[in-house]
Amino acid sequence: MEKIADMPKYQQVYRVILARLKDGRYSVGGRIPTEVELANNFQCSRVTIRRSLDMLVQDGYLESRQGSGYRVLTLSPVTDNCLTSFTDAVLQVGKDPTSKLISIEHFSANSSRLASLPSEMQNFSVTRIIRLRLVDDKATALVMTYALSSFLHNVSSGDFPESGPGQSILRILKDRFQLNWSTAHEDISPIFATEELAETFSISRGTPMLKQRCTAFDDHDQVAFHEEVFRHGSINFNLSQHSRVELHV
Repeated sequence: MEKIADMPKYQQVYRVILARLKDGRYSVGGRIPTEVELANNFQCSRVTIRRSLDMLVQDGYLESRQGSGYRVLTLSPVTDNCLTSFTDAVLQVGKDPTSKLISIEHFSANSSRLASLPSEMQNFSVTRIIRLRLVDDKATALVMTYALSSFLHNVSSGDFPESGPGQSILRILKDRFQLNWSTAHEDISPIFATEELAETFSISRGTPMLKQRCTAFDDHDQVAFHEEVFRHGSINFNLSQHSRVELHV
């Protein structure tokens, strides 16, 4: 593997800034240091800095606006609608996303509890993580995330922070468990709140809701993870050429 010190300077800068983004040094929606400041920091030219930042723009992490520098769009660049980070979408519109871990459960292969999952997953032991997502302390989405238990080695409640950019399930799966994916299949359908969902969201039974099913696949078309999301309220993701996301709750 090529060492960072052996890379061209612009790639070194790209790697360092990317690491800072993932470490939470720059917040979603906020601006990063100017080209001049970064050039001084890395002791290189502004041309080199601009090349590195343009790579981050192309990757979907940053947005460039003439006269106002670079702004952090997301820490989980968009590849498909259902792979948009809920956490980042909420942060971008100035709201406060939080998470509440409900349960972590393990199911043996061919369990009846796995009947709704993609067939490729049903022959293996599967772990399900249930979390309640809140926006400004209001319950907005109940998320059930499924992945093969062999992928989620030693998973525990400590892997799921309740606040901050690190609560994103996309980042948890990538950074903590090294899961990777490139495409996804999404299905959204209207439902009515059951007694259990009504209690969770403090709404009336029969209230209209949305159910979202998302299956993410790796480069070999193998299932990386599967999610079932129950949403209360209207949530729309509008994607531009820079992967901008707007959230309406």
